[in-house]
Amino acid sequence: MTWVTKTLNSTLGRKLIMALTGLFLILFLTGHVSGNLLLFKGDGGQAFNMYAKFMTTNPAVKLLSYLTYISVIGHIIYSISLSLYNKSARPVAYSTSKGSTNSAWSSRNMGVLGTIILIFLVVHLQGFWAKMHWGEMPTVTYDGEVYKDLFLIVNEAFKQGWLVALYVLSMIFLGFHLSHGFASAFQTLGLNHKKYSPAIKAIGAAYSILVPALFASMPLYIHFSSY
Repeated sequence: MTWVTKTLNSTLGRKLIMALTGLFLILFLTGHVSGNLLLFKGDGGQAFNMYAKFMTTNPAVKLLSYLTYISVIGHIIYSISLSLYNKSARPVAYSTSKGSTNSAWSSRNMGVLGTIILIFLVVHLQGFWAKMHWGEMPTVTYDGEVYKDLFLIVNEAFKQGWLVALYVLSMIFLGFHLSHGFASAFQTLGLNHKKYSPAIKAIGAAYSILVPALFASMPLYIHFSSY
């Protein structure tokens, strides 16, 4: 197993893990935003609460959840590891830097963007995910079956302007992170070619705008609907 360890600890291996976990998390974001769109349904939260229960009780979804946790942890650990490795490999910075002409702002600040997103993730998990799994929550009954009323928790939370601002700002940073990470992941996997690389970049650009915008629209909608 020595060759496996050496491969995973090499620069290429670390980039490969970053790419694979990143793409898996992109799939997770797609599913997550699709389910959360039920907040807009206007049925008092019934569809959203039923969806939330399904996502926390279905065995197949639970397995995917564990893979998501592993991907998040792996993505964070290897991003830090890769950043430290790159710094140690070049302990003395270049005397002249023209980063703005050589690369996009998002590509030069992936570490900063990732750190901000991590802080947001901690706030998000503490506010909703942890409460859903282990906290005391109000309940609601549909057709004789009891559900945790996560819809009420979400609505109460997004009445707070500072929390809405945090979510919207974090989604802007997520968009920048995705705008570089999407195409970069395919490039790391060797899936870059003059015929289809432009399409990958275009899809990545559209995704990095659409998904964060949808996520940001939810707290904004709930907040301003409460007036």
